[in-house]
Amino acid sequence: MVKITDVARRAGVSPSTVSYALSGKRPISDATRRRVQAAVHELGYRADAGRVRAGRGSKVLALAVPMRPGIHVPVMTRLAVSVVTAARAHDHDVLLLTQGDGEEGIGRVAETGLADAVIVTDVQLHDPRLPLLRSRSLPSVLIGVPAEPEGLTCVDLDFRAAGELCVDHLARLGHRVVALVGSPPEVYVRRTAFARRLVEGFTSAADRHRLTSAVYPCGTGREDARALAERLLRELPALTAVVVHNEPLLDPLTDAFERLGVRIPGDLSLTAVCPAPVAAAARLPLTSVAVPSGELGTRAVRLLMRKLSGAPVPGATLLPPRLTERASTAPRGV
Repeated sequence: MVKITDVARRAGVSPSTVSYALSGKRPISDATRRRVQAAVHELGYRADAGRVRAGRGSKVLALAVPMRPGIHVPVMTRLAVSVVTAARAHDHDVLLLTQGDGEEGIGRVAETGLADAVIVTDVQLHDPRLPLLRSRSLPSVLIGVPAEPEGLTCVDLDFRAAGELCVDHLARLGHRVVALVGSPPEVYVRRTAFARRLVEGFTSAADRHRLTSAVYPCGTGREDARALAERLLRELPALTAVVVHNEPLLDPLTDAFERLGVRIPGDLSLTAVCPAPVAAAARLPLTSVAVPSGELGTRAVRLLMRKLSGAPVPGATLLPPRLTERASTAPRGV
């Protein structure tokens, strides 16, 4: 059996340095980390191999949360808390992987046995992490559905149906010109799955109802909200309804419209796609489709536990969207 001392000898470092390079508990230079990883690959080292063979595993789940531009930290925090809570109920701890691309962290976990399985977030339609997940034996669950989910286990809100549901609601209220205020531009550039699918649903439903529609990606600051409110009124003078899929922008955009003399919901109906508590606690309670971050984290952990036990799991689980009417929407012209 290959020991950590063998890896250290091959890499020309101390055993403690190998441990730190694999666990990430202390900063290690990139050059040293590469030498350690090369030695691990060459020797076929597996951390805690004896314990894994004994069937006890590491009792750790990895959670890949890439901290990159456009990520809304409070959403990821809610998701992470739900994963940690559910994992503890199954006697597992959680290792957080926050590298921007996420491939190196997942590869390290797969090679060293730092975790029994991994949950992957911020999934892109053509995610560069997928070949790695498909080629390794590390069990995984994606919170998000890529363009080609075959062979993967995924769970997410049905964002396409969520976009359709928002437009269906506004169309029933008589609105004929609608806009989607979306995530920051970089989220669409990465082709993030949830954002792209919501746009598809929004556009499809608008076409089905023969509505005039437009999509506006937007930043998350108050100045972004002010500039966008002015642009919407300038470019869509007949606009009477807006769907917002950009949680930090909810109150700032409401304020910006009101400062421009637009009454909500008298002149303009607002619908949000966000966690239900956020919509209910907004300065003006918002009609919303709930994003169930907590339920997604819990379901992902349950799916992993089933996979680890050898039980069959579905390929993709899409949670149906639910819309709750509040004070921000009204029939057109009311």
